[in-house]
Amino acid sequence: MSEAIAERDRRLGDFIPATSFEEYRARFAPHFRLERHDGILVVRMHNHDGPASWSRGLLNAWNLLLGVVGADRDNEVVVITGTGDDWLGGVDAESFAQPLSQWGADLVHEQYNDGIRILERLVFDLDVPTIAAINGPGMRLELPLLCDLTLCTPDVSFGDGNFRAGSVPGDGMYLVLRDLVGVKRANHIVYAGQRIRAEEALRLGLVNEVLPRSELLTRALDLAAEIAAAPRTARRLTHAVMTRAWQRRLVTELRDHYAHQLLSMTTHEV
Repeated sequence: MSEAIAERDRRLGDFIPATSFEEYRARFAPHFRLERHDGILVVRMHNHDGPASWSRGLLNAWNLLLGVVGADRDNEVVVITGTGDDWLGGVDAESFAQPLSQWGADLVHEQYNDGIRILERLVFDLDVPTIAAINGPGMRLELPLLCDLTLCTPDVSFGDGNFRAGSVPGDGMYLVLRDLVGVKRANHIVYAGQRIRAEEALRLGLVNEVLPRSELLTRALDLAAEIAAAPRTARRLTHAVMTRAWQRRLVTELRDHYAHQLLSMTTHEV
């Protein structure tokens, strides 16, 4: 937080303080390891300090965490990554053991809300530059692709497996791929199950850099430090400019896409 803002809060005395970093670091510890130095917040997914598994709980945690992170004025740059050799280590089978068709209206709506808010919070609620360091293979790569900068390791590949699994590509990955690599290529990725490997992703502009795993986070932190050295207002408003196109895209399409996906999943046991 800038000294001017801190002084205003102290002088006027009626501003509501944000949740402290120590408080939300402890609250979200089951899903994330959070570290912050010089305003650079590193958000690392984990499961008992190993690769995280995708679950309904992790989806909800991302939704809640991004809201809290965005409200903390002491966060100046956000870096997101995973643990170990995988961005995500798979899917928590128990979390999705019950077919969506058996969930009931309230639970489906909760899934809908979490599914859209995770991306909306990233591009609407975070007013600071964002960097993704994709540390290995995994699903749900729409989140790191929506960051201002995206780095990855050579073993990462990008695709959308929803259609091949009997569902609709509505959770955001197709939307992101379509904007970054074009309609026809994104369509082929969905229907044919095509994967785009890291070097091809670099050539196409999906990612900014491909790095060995041992260098990935260091490079992300170096970039974060360079960005954090810029004037506070300039870097925040630069991020605002960079996210405007994604904001328009999510407003016009994401909720419709995700509703289609959930509709397909509630009518078929996939």
